[in-house]
Amino acid sequence: MTRTVYLNGEYLPEAEAKVSIFDRGFVMADGVYEVTSVLDGKILEFKGHLARLGRSLSELGMGNPLSDDEWLAIHRKLVELNNIDEGLIYLQVTRGNAGDRDFAYPPQDTPQTVVLFTQAKPGLADNPVAKTGMRVISVPDLRWSRRDIKTVQLLYPSMAKMEAKARGADDAWLVEDGFVTEGTSNNVYIVKDGTIITRQLSTDILHGITRASLLRYAAEAQMQVIERPFTIEEAQSADEAFLTSASAFVLPVVEIDGVKLASGNVGPVATRLRELYLEESMKSAL
Repeated sequence: MTRTVYLNGEYLPEAEAKVSIFDRGFVMADGVYEVTSVLDGKILEFKGHLARLGRSLSELGMGNPLSDDEWLAIHRKLVELNNIDEGLIYLQVTRGNAGDRDFAYPPQDTPQTVVLFTQAKPGLADNPVAKTGMRVISVPDLRWSRRDIKTVQLLYPSMAKMEAKARGADDAWLVEDGFVTEGTSNNVYIVKDGTIITRQLSTDILHGITRASLLRYAAEAQMQVIERPFTIEEAQSADEAFLTSASAFVLPVVEIDGVKLASGNVGPVATRLRELYLEESMKSAL
């Protein structure tokens, strides 16, 4: 069955959706994106993702082309049209078609390009990796310094993921000035003596929507959380490690640069946090 996608006000078969070769997203990576998860046909964390979208657009001097209600209506329509029970909705907004390639921004009244599409992901909530854990490697963090803006500049994270695959691992953790910043597409955490440790918010990392909710749920469950940087060596000696993202929710990490954490098995904190996140996030799903 052909997917139906959204492009600039129209719902189209994916093969009919066309974007100009002069679009700023194509020639300059001048755009931002968001990904929301769908479980049981409902959209998770929608308000948080929409708020971050607005912030990313503002940081790049772009307007928000749609109202909150319009964004929600498009998301719901795509879920319906593509019969998504478990999966993802990807949205992207670029500065639009400048008519030619130029480093200077196009005129302010240039129409932005708005794209949304779905990805069916059966078994998203029942991911077997939640029971076996992930293996990660560390690589230098060579990205630009405004990682708090969710831009479409994803080449280096893609390179890091491919290096992880080439080295027999599942993902990579990025390291800058001796400390872990985040994963290639996720926020990261360690657990020591029952305390959850994760890097504090700044321009160095993405302000994860799943991260914010999870830390709130952890606090409500009387779990201790410390926000500070940590090293790979500290992570290797931790009792547990895990990562969070909109599509992974919470996934445990059992090996870092070939060193198994504790017993090498998935720990109780990551397991409980995944359960807690799925339970609580479904309560506010739209």
